Amino acid sequence: MTPSLDTMRRWRSSKYGAVGVYYGGRGRACPHQPRLGHRWMKEVQRLGWRVLPVYVGSQSPCAVAGLKKTYRIGRHAWRQGAQEGRAAVRRARAVGIRAGSPLYLDMEAYKYRQKKCARTTLTFVRGWDRQVRGKGYVPGFYSSADSGVAHMRAAARAGARDLPSVIWFARWHTRPRLAREPVLRGSAWSSRRRIHQYAGNVKERHGGRTLVIDRNLVHAPVARIR
Repeated sequence: MTPSLDTMRRWRSSKYGAVGVYYGGRGRACPHQPRLGHRWMKEVQRLGWRVLPVYVGSQSPCAVAGLKKTYRIGRHAWRQGAQEGRAAVRRARAVGIRAGSPLYLDMEAYKYRQKKCARTTLTFVRGWDRQVRGKGYVPGFYSSADSGVAHMRAAARAGARDLPSVIWFARWHTRPRLAREPVLRGSAWSSRRRIHQYAGNVKERHGGRTLVIDRNLVHAPVARIR
């Protein structure tokens, strides 16, 4: 659930400067977020927060988490990815996120070494990316380092087109680092287009308010709020 503006104000006393916002998608855990809208976006920006917009759409057919299998990609992966890419842009515009902003597609861990599943998932991601990029936004991609991110790296090596422009990789229980991620060695996605999620489900209290958060190191584009 999106925190209240008062909580966001109080948390300015923390060391953090950016907030991830699950702004849309049929697979997000909290589909009803009454606080989240254009006003909320403008106010958190005014408070000094940078916003990372996350879209949790359809998930891989070989997703690891059982709950995510409810939202699996269907038979027409490219068409579905394109439709959800357009939906991601419409929703972004509705909450005041301008063109030129990144939109991060959340694809939870999946068994990417299963070839049929990998093809379906990659086709969906490419369709989503093409639509988002074509509408003037920057397609980003969030997943675990050893599943979705490894898959995108393999696709890049194979010469696939319409891949994400920014990578947000989850590798917990390690030091925060952008340049030394083993899966991203070499030229794939410069360290200026990466986010490292290095811890998750951490309870913290700032300004008298407690939240459960994921910790991230960010060197990547953030939302432009109109």
